[in-house]
Amino acid sequence: MQASQGPQRSCSVHKLYNQPMQQVQQYYTPCRASDNSNYDDGSNSQAQVSLITENEKFFTVDTFPVTDCAIYDGDPSVSVSSNRSPFSPQCSQSNMFEQRRSYKNTSGSPVSLCSGVDDSNGKKHELRELNNKLLRPESDIDDSCSCSVNGVVSKHFSLTRRNQVLDVASRLDLKELLVACAEAVDEADTSTAEVLMDALEKRVSVYGEPMQRLSAYMLEGLRARLLSSGSNIYKKLKCNEPTSSELLSYMQVLYHITPYFKFAYMSANVVISEAMKNENRIHIIDFQIAQGSQWMFLIHYLACRPGGPPFLCITGVDDSQSAHARGGGLQLVGERLASIAKSCGVPFEFHNAALSGCMVKLENLRVRHGESLAVNFPYMLHHMPDESVSTMNHRDRLLRLVKSLSPKIVALVEQEMNTNTAPFLPRFRETLDYHKAMFESVDVARPRNDMQRIRSEEHCIARDVVNLIACEGADRVERHEVFGKWRSRLLMAGFTPCPLSPSVAETIKVMLKEYSSNYKLAESQGALYIGWNNRALATSSAWQLPHSLPLGS
Repeated sequence: MQASQGPQRSCSVHKLYNQPMQQVQQYYTPCRASDNSNYDDGSNSQAQVSLITENEKFFTVDTFPVTDCAIYDGDPSVSVSSNRSPFSPQCSQSNMFEQRRSYKNTSGSPVSLCSGVDDSNGKKHELRELNNKLLRPESDIDDSCSCSVNGVVSKHFSLTRRNQVLDVASRLDLKELLVACAEAVDEADTSTAEVLMDALEKRVSVYGEPMQRLSAYMLEGLRARLLSSGSNIYKKLKCNEPTSSELLSYMQVLYHITPYFKFAYMSANVVISEAMKNENRIHIIDFQIAQGSQWMFLIHYLACRPGGPPFLCITGVDDSQSAHARGGGLQLVGERLASIAKSCGVPFEFHNAALSGCMVKLENLRVRHGESLAVNFPYMLHHMPDESVSTMNHRDRLLRLVKSLSPKIVALVEQEMNTNTAPFLPRFRETLDYHKAMFESVDVARPRNDMQRIRSEEHCIARDVVNLIACEGADRVERHEVFGKWRSRLLMAGFTPCPLSPSVAETIKVMLKEYSSNYKLAESQGALYIGWNNRALATSSAWQLPHSLPLGS
């Protein structure tokens, strides 16, 4: 697919996307919710942001500040200089800087309950005053009682102080109340946290509006963290996961009603197909193959390649969660892909690597001389613990292993979220803002009382939210980084960015026509961003080695 051949490129885009859907098991492992030791957003350089949607301006996220970026409306020849980032509201920069100051508070003083609240409505001042009152000695007030969480008795907490907390809580919106509760939990102020949780309990619902649903799950995460039982609750959730058929149906719901999973494999398919357009022997290593649906589309495309299809080998790396969702091991994926390849006349081979990314070694990948190698990382690398978790640093180890294979192309898709090494409070705010946008995007696609949508959120998203809030150390497996950090990490590993061709954005634009106009698309620093309204949610990028030689040369 050459950029100069406009009509042919358009045709290939449709082949990569508009395949007969009855031939494809539509499933993709849901994205999960992670940062470096200094909690830097990782993107300090200037960048140009081109608007892909035709009718609306597209701003960037708080976690991806960009200065002097070009914002395009319908006419790409007209640009407006902006000091804001590509998807964020005008006020986000000041709030972001205020939050960053609070991250670096080393004075030892308690974090105020008001740090996330807007001064304009007076609530920030009220919360500051309330916090000062709560720090008064217990002896100042004598009408005390005992409060408890799940039968665990906390310190005495006066009725007057409890009423003060409830009074201010009643004037906070749901987001402000969640942040106030998180700050109390972070300060180990059990009594205040209990009262705020009681207030939250009356306002959250898994059947309500997006913010009410998300708050219900974030409240459970806060409870687990307060009781220091986050890991136990997370493990219990994994043990009580639905049957394979149920889980697969929940994942399929998210696949159909949101574009995030299609964004991952369609963008990677175009990147890989263009890199391999002249190769006769192609080997793809997919580090999270799930159902293998991504490669069904690519097989159909390769079958129509001028001069005949190439030989295709796919190595699928897997874990127990994907196997549970399928109701069986990787042999099921291999059999399905082999059947499709046979029907399309594509010479095909499948390798089974049924182990997690942390366990992968060179011998598991069965790379052979004479193959042109592509590597696919779809919403996967953020699950690899880095140097902040273990001296093993599996995240960088895996990148070094891939580099040693001399791949022709590496496709990376990750959530645009900064939670890896962030302290609890900024991680909580990031989790809240990110998933608020995600829940809103899910909400527009199904009725409020749709039980499939509710179960999909519960089993495919909520568990990640709990893990982000309640767990620490090795137990916290959700460790995302924003694109700026991934960029630095891959550069240090020896990779260089591979510019995305117009075909990648064109493919995603075609796909997004099936969804709400609130989904946005933008390019910056060589990556393609997909977002909901004013929040970027995922990025797709391509990488290569500067002077890599084909295996066997």
